[in-house]
Amino acid sequence: MTNPKNPVYIVSKGRSDTMQTSRSLNRMRVPHYIIIEPQDFNPYTQALETFGIDTATLVVAPFSNHGDGPGRARNYAWDHAIALGAEKHWVMDDNISDFYRLNRNQRIRVESGIIFKTAEDFVDRFENVPISGFQYRFFIAPNQSYPPFVDNTRIYSCLLISNDCKHRWRGRYNEDTDICLRVLKDGDCTIQFNAFLQGKAATQTLKGGNTAEFYHVEGDLDREKWRDGQLNATGTVNKSQMLVDMHPDVARVVWRYGRWHHYVDYTVFQKRERDLNPEQIKIRRDLGLTDADNRLRLKQNIRLESFPKIDEYGMRLIKLPKK
Repeated sequence: MTNPKNPVYIVSKGRSDTMQTSRSLNRMRVPHYIIIEPQDFNPYTQALETFGIDTATLVVAPFSNHGDGPGRARNYAWDHAIALGAEKHWVMDDNISDFYRLNRNQRIRVESGIIFKTAEDFVDRFENVPISGFQYRFFIAPNQSYPPFVDNTRIYSCLLISNDCKHRWRGRYNEDTDICLRVLKDGDCTIQFNAFLQGKAATQTLKGGNTAEFYHVEGDLDREKWRDGQLNATGTVNKSQMLVDMHPDVARVVWRYGRWHHYVDYTVFQKRERDLNPEQIKIRRDLGLTDADNRLRLKQNIRLESFPKIDEYGMRLIKLPKK
């Protein structure tokens, strides 16, 4: 079996002309669902034919143009997965062009769905990892070394979620960060894979989706106008501030790289008290967390010595001729 055992969902709106994630999964022969709104049914149906996508199933949500962000559609995908009897589900943004394996400092494009199954099997060893997912390719430099995964940080754009997770998507902005923080504040863990990467487009660089609906519309400069293929820099300030309002203990708004960003102090959930400063210790204690929390816990039936030291899951490195 080379495909994920859990259902895969793409939440998409107004991007039938690109279909980036679906085209990538189709090339990898990964069956998946695309959650769309009713007004997009005909364009997306045509797009499946135009791009030759035969591994996707359109799922029409019972709402449209609500302006609440993608959370409502992601929750709809969640309910769909539960109805299928799945234990977990993958949910992805619609602007991921490729997926990669990081091996010996090389970011190598993957041509099958085996990386999703490998990630699933790894996460299934633990009893307290409701959310996991893949790191962005552009955050991994080929001239540096990285651990295969990082625990207790944010998971963006490509997430594997346990269907029994008690937290659901909420809020109009930064839903990924918010749901991860709520999981971490419960004392549970997240896993971000560096071994597997997603080729995600940067925020506000692709028309459609949230970009058209509110990131740009709510900007203060050049409303409704594209400049040099980019959106105005203030379009994410409300996005960042809403997260700070929800998590003022660990989040703040900062100006970086020419636009507003949120900054979250994840070290509160990654280090033991002896390695934290007094303010961080207070945050953990106010949350009721101890050093026993936010630590990966193996399931009782898992014996690491029973696993092979190296398991490539049938993956082979193939050098393709230059075109």
